[in-house]
Amino acid sequence: MRRLPAKFDSRDPRVLADPYPVYAELRSEGRLARGSAGQWVVSHHADVFRLLKDRRLGHQYPAEFHEFSNGTGPANDFLQRIVLDQDPPTHTFWRRVMQHSFSPSLMRRLYDYVAGQVDKLMSEAVARGRMDVVDDLAFPLPVTVVCELIGIPEVDREAVRPYAVELAKAFALYVPPEEREGVHAAVSWLRDYIKTLIDEHALRPSDDLIGNLLAMQRETPELDMETLIDNVVFLFFAGFETTTNLISTIWTALLGNPGQYRLLRARPELAASAVEEMLRYDAPIQATARYVKEPVDIEGRTVRPGRILVLLLGAANRDPARFDRPDEVDIARDPNPHVSFGGGPHHCLGAALAQVEGRAVVDWLAHSDEMPQLAGEIVRRPSVSFRGYREIPVSLRGG
Repeated sequence: MRRLPAKFDSRDPRVLADPYPVYAELRSEGRLARGSAGQWVVSHHADVFRLLKDRRLGHQYPAEFHEFSNGTGPANDFLQRIVLDQDPPTHTFWRRVMQHSFSPSLMRRLYDYVAGQVDKLMSEAVARGRMDVVDDLAFPLPVTVVCELIGIPEVDREAVRPYAVELAKAFALYVPPEEREGVHAAVSWLRDYIKTLIDEHALRPSDDLIGNLLAMQRETPELDMETLIDNVVFLFFAGFETTTNLISTIWTALLGNPGQYRLLRARPELAASAVEEMLRYDAPIQATARYVKEPVDIEGRTVRPGRILVLLLGAANRDPARFDRPDEVDIARDPNPHVSFGGGPHHCLGAALAQVEGRAVVDWLAHSDEMPQLAGEIVRRPSVSFRGYREIPVSLRGG
């Protein structure tokens, strides 16, 4: 009798605390593991890398899947409208619409603005002599940048924050019943807020994402208002959630590995490589899912249509079959074929923006006269889908 594959539980306390030993166990058990009902889990780099581009897999899920994951409420049709959860040709259309505002060349031209924001935030922290990396840099930096790109006024940014944080739960593979009301309420609030912004932009044209989308809508009837609103909500959330986690990881990984931090200060030209290594070492998004449209064979088993394949990005990034010393930070790692931005048609739309913001933070750490040191306990933010932090206390002193 064929042995039953290992079981992966994304809500296991061990996974929430430190998923990497669990991932290692999964990889040692085989190429395919069982997930929750109707799900199969993949943890090897070769498989994840290949399946991210496999056209037999889709990102558009039946309504029943969202209802199972989130219960009944506004989050369900929100998830069915956003570009993330669409397949071609709808996905192709909406991605083309948004690409203009997130093109790599435009993001690179933003570097000076982003670096200026880093200097401003860090000057305030240095004057105090201490900081919480999450509250004082990792959250406000990407929020400021994405709000500028989208057109969200500075005065509203703190008010929007708790709803955006609540929205993050909607992207888990399964939302516990006790958390669903908050998720649905967050979608409703953010929709109303963005709708008000769009109405204001319609009266005064602007050169930001909302202004660009409204200009396109006047020429393209397919840009219906409900879908436009939901995708602006999604881009706002996606523009800071994962980058907040990346910036937090940059600080904890460098301060926790002083040899690598010294190497960065000695060789600041490694800044871009360091960002890629942080993306690999502790991926901001740990997993992505695909809907099986045609049979897929993995290790002698056929995953049938209608099932969900969970691709563990975090596990793939620590696969010793692909990476030398995968559990160590190596800011000079080359090549570094991490899968933290996904792949195929759904390669992360905001990848270039995250790289620019991460690069600006690493550059500050590489060139600053200050010598940051951890000044207390690092507190993680438990999440099934994201590797984030709640607190990173740091002291700052002259080097």
